[in-house]
Amino acid sequence: MGSIEKYKKYFTKEYLMGPNSFRLLDELIRRCPEDVKFDRTLDLGCGFALTSLFIANETDAKHVYAFDLWVPATENYKRITANGLVDKIIPIHGDAMDMPFAEDYFDSIVSVDSYHYFGCKEGIFAERILPFVKETGYVMIAIPGLKEQPQGEIKQLFETWAEGDDSELFKTAKWWENLLNRECGDCCRIEVKEAECYDIAWQEWCESGHEYGVRDKEFLDKGLFDILNFLLIYVRKGK
Repeated sequence: MGSIEKYKKYFTKEYLMGPNSFRLLDELIRRCPEDVKFDRTLDLGCGFALTSLFIANETDAKHVYAFDLWVPATENYKRITANGLVDKIIPIHGDAMDMPFAEDYFDSIVSVDSYHYFGCKEGIFAERILPFVKETGYVMIAIPGLKEQPQGEIKQLFETWAEGDDSELFKTAKWWENLLNRECGDCCRIEVKEAECYDIAWQEWCESGHEYGVRDKEFLDKGLFDILNFLLIYVRKGK
């Protein structure tokens, strides 16, 4: 894998949408099981398709599908074209709850800092995500989470920061393990790890100058830094 420093031009408020997704993706790939294949990869919730650029450049992927609901495919296509990757990255606009792909189509599905927005409900993974991966393929997810459930004043601070219902999207590693095991534990191999890039991913976001990064730093400094984490989830279809 190449140096992450070559992507530093994107570590800015114009491109970052939260804690540095390049750091999360780099670690997600670096720590993945040895039998992961990237030949045909879906980047689920790709945002500005920067994670798709990274996958296309830093793995042996032949085709990367940059799939997102909020960023128009045409906008991402312009970025893909500017980076000379039109033959490797296919931009698609769509909803993760109604994906237009054939079942058993992808070698890997990768999702960075987006899955928690739609995947916390029972049945979503087994019914809407897993069917699109080949047997022995992987779903690999990097998301924000909790080291522990917040209590007392920290709980109030956390809910204020997350603005109400969004606080329900942050879960512990054990919570995700339990959910995924209930849904597909009989047919999948599941591993949930805590990411090591926590400090630098937050630092680069807070230093980007983005107004939300500035706001996040205020809350992190008040105590949230100690209860939050990032989680790396690996699900292999087939034991």
